Amino acid sequence: MAGGDVEAAAAPLLPPPASSLSDEPAAAAPPADRLGLGYLIFFTLGAGFLLPWNAFITAVDYFAFLYPGAPVDRVFSVAYMLSCLLPLLLIVLCFPKSSAPARINTGLALFTLALLVVPAMDGAYVKGRPGLYGAFDVTVAATVLCGVADALVQGGVIGFAGELPERYMQAVVAGTAASGVLVSAMRVFTKALYPQDAHGLRQSAILYFIVGIVVMILCIVCYNVADKLPVVMYYKNIKKRAQKAEVGGGMTGPAWRSTLWSIVGTVKWYGIGVILIYAVTLSIFPGYITEDVHSEVLKDWYPILLISAYNVFDLVGKALPAVYFLQNANIAVAGSFARLLFYPLFYGCLHGPSFFRTEIPVTILTCLLGLTNGYLTSILMILAPKAVPIHHSETAGIVIVLFLVVGLVIGSFVSWFWVI
Repeated sequence: MAGGDVEAAAAPLLPPPASSLSDEPAAAAPPADRLGLGYLIFFTLGAGFLLPWNAFITAVDYFAFLYPGAPVDRVFSVAYMLSCLLPLLLIVLCFPKSSAPARINTGLALFTLALLVVPAMDGAYVKGRPGLYGAFDVTVAATVLCGVADALVQGGVIGFAGELPERYMQAVVAGTAASGVLVSAMRVFTKALYPQDAHGLRQSAILYFIVGIVVMILCIVCYNVADKLPVVMYYKNIKKRAQKAEVGGGMTGPAWRSTLWSIVGTVKWYGIGVILIYAVTLSIFPGYITEDVHSEVLKDWYPILLISAYNVFDLVGKALPAVYFLQNANIAVAGSFARLLFYPLFYGCLHGPSFFRTEIPVTILTCLLGLTNGYLTSILMILAPKAVPIHHSETAGIVIVLFLVVGLVIGSFVSWFWVI
């Protein structure tokens, strides 16, 4: 994969990277990632911190059966995104005093607890009976807990990968898409295997949450192994030397706030691009896909196949930078603005000419939505931490996650009010 330098252009929108990793002083060449273990670990961590959200949203059929009339997916989206945004703000503001390992391990433990809530409550109380809206409130509370955990884990992991060479950030971002593909594959498998009655929907949902719990335990192991990898220790040592050279080991108070605003200013256009990407995506997916379009031919398979198509193409997009890396971030940001065209296009699939109101245009647009979401996200997430010196890369990574969550929150609210 190509390096993360932004190409020079006349009156460039985005600044070139402050320094690359190779510019930092080092006693020896970076250790090799033997057998691709580091890449695999970061890929697994990326899959891990989005799997709980994917489990909740993929079990929406079961929740819709249990709580008829409740806009389950939209309630989950708003609850999850808001509960992720507020802790991220605190993490950014209190960054010098917080421990990344403590945040990540705590977040993974909270993910595991939240995923246990649904099967435990179902077995002890709900037992597949619809209309128990007190249980719905508990389920929404579990999504809130997942949002808090996401802030702790995603901010920490993206910040962690931001200090390392670009391939590790690409691994994390590709892992996030892989979690969607995994859950979609399980959804197709369970729909084909189980009858679509109360019992079958219940068995499917419980399976999603059990798999999520297993993956969370695996992520706890992976993270604590990653912290001891030679390549990770190598770049941590570079970061420590850079910190000591600049500020004698750390900053707090006004000095830190000044540095933080400087970092935000440097990565703001990357962040604006990420906000646009996720505002557009989440205002369409999954709410529009699961509630607003229908097929007489595919019936209840239609939203499942559309969600699967989106997730597969999102994974393809997030894997593409390993093959072709767009070095010009200005083009990536412009592409983020261009995705606003999805609004009139999807609107046409509901209210346009008869051909647009068929399965083929909706499927093509859904695939393009996933592909552009994946590729542009990967490019901007990789480039942003490289726009600042290495000892600020972790903070830049967390700031970009904050921008991402702002985009998700905007998209969640637009999905409520965009009646198309």
